[in-house]
Amino acid sequence: MHPGAVAAVSPDKPAVVMAGSGRVVTYRELDEESNRLAHLFRATGLVPGDHVAFMLDNHPSFLTIAWAAHRSGLYYTAISSRLTTDELAYIVDNCEARVFLSSADLADVATSVTEATPRVELRLMLDGVAPGFVSYEEAVASQPVTPVRDECQGADMLYSSGTTGRPKGVKPFLSAAPLEKPGPLLQLIRFLFAPSADSVYLSPAPLYHAAPLRYCMNFQRLGATLVVMERFDPEQALALIERYGVTHSQWVPTMFIKMLKLPASTRARYDLSSLTCAIHAAAPCPIPVKERMIEWWGPIVHEYYAGTEGNGFLYVGSEEWLEHRGTVGRPLGGAVHVCDEEGNELPLREHGTVYFSEGPRFVYHGDEEKTRASRDPLGRGWTTLGDIGYLDEEGFLYLTDRRAYTIISGGVNVYPQEAENVLALHPKVADVAVFGVPDEEMGEQVKAVVQPMSMDLAGPGLESELIDYCRSRLAAYKCPRSIDFRPELPRHPTGKLYKRLLRDEYWPAAP
Repeated sequence: MHPGAVAAVSPDKPAVVMAGSGRVVTYRELDEESNRLAHLFRATGLVPGDHVAFMLDNHPSFLTIAWAAHRSGLYYTAISSRLTTDELAYIVDNCEARVFLSSADLADVATSVTEATPRVELRLMLDGVAPGFVSYEEAVASQPVTPVRDECQGADMLYSSGTTGRPKGVKPFLSAAPLEKPGPLLQLIRFLFAPSADSVYLSPAPLYHAAPLRYCMNFQRLGATLVVMERFDPEQALALIERYGVTHSQWVPTMFIKMLKLPASTRARYDLSSLTCAIHAAAPCPIPVKERMIEWWGPIVHEYYAGTEGNGFLYVGSEEWLEHRGTVGRPLGGAVHVCDEEGNELPLREHGTVYFSEGPRFVYHGDEEKTRASRDPLGRGWTTLGDIGYLDEEGFLYLTDRRAYTIISGGVNVYPQEAENVLALHPKVADVAVFGVPDEEMGEQVKAVVQPMSMDLAGPGLESELIDYCRSRLAAYKCPRSIDFRPELPRHPTGKLYKRLLRDEYWPAAP
């Protein structure tokens, strides 16, 4: 139930196949190199409970580094390779990393945070060297390939994407359990998706995000082969399913939309018959998009709702979803509550803040205020991810939007996700964000910012067309009153939109 156990029986089996380069990392290589790095952590003085951080693109050694930290009993923070110097420095310093790893491709940003991260004792660089860093390859070369004497399980401490403010480090509690002991996520994965050592798992998203990292590591516990895309491309993803006989995959809705917008002849070109399980999460999926995916791929589409915080897990399969279109599922263990601003539970089908009870505890590292804000006001220990939604009579949850982005126009709550879901399906729209902007009379009005399929289409004509399109499908008060156009929206590679960055442009700065 870990790479070392797999390597003992199938040492030459591919643990990772990089989709673009074709580079293969075998289970023997994964096991031995992660052991070498674990020994280097110990030689540097790190003990269970200490912290390391790494910033990499989808690199062949990404999961090796994660396993090295995990089997050393450490906290490990995987960091987005798209961050600015200030954002990177904040996370490396805030997580209290004693070791920081990066690659030569990212050397400019990695070296720029040295002065701002004085707690880092060792800086390692893959594929080259840079000022303040030592060669990763040289540093681990002389270390033993056997496990460290005090091997035990660590945990990731990942940062929220910062879509609504400064990123928050989600710090779980370390179990210090033996490496071979499976965690609750693996048990869920096995129960819901039935993977095995023969599975081939396609990971099209950046590995520094919670779901790709955790699912990849858990599939490796089973001895599966991972096919990791360096970056997502819709047609390449289909080609990889055919080429490698992919059985399991995980997506975000924006990937579904991009695949569906491929020409029908392109989509029909690839044999997807090996695919038995397509999982999606991370952002709400527009109902028509999911309907078309199930029609195309069959009832193999699985959805879950959870967060980096790990405080709850909801699930729905294709058949149940078709009977409850738009739901993100029902809880598997624990309970879901929908509450008003005072913490009182609301009747069924009334919109409110979604809370989880009976789930694992967590804190936001070094931020007591944010930790308190995630708890329910009445002190029952319930926790929230900040989403708005409602429950139906059978206990299925439907998400409406993030609490931070609810628009209050003339005293009426408007949930931007509804208009976003409609506009995202227009053939001339590549991406869209809807949010509130100041309005003297109504308080806020609904605004959309659209990335058109081509900027040549942008202008008053397309603005009118999109507003009319939205109003033909939604009540007028839910639709944008004006639309601006951009060549690209600030979207995280995992599919999450940095709506805060757009919204802040339209609001006057606080005095």
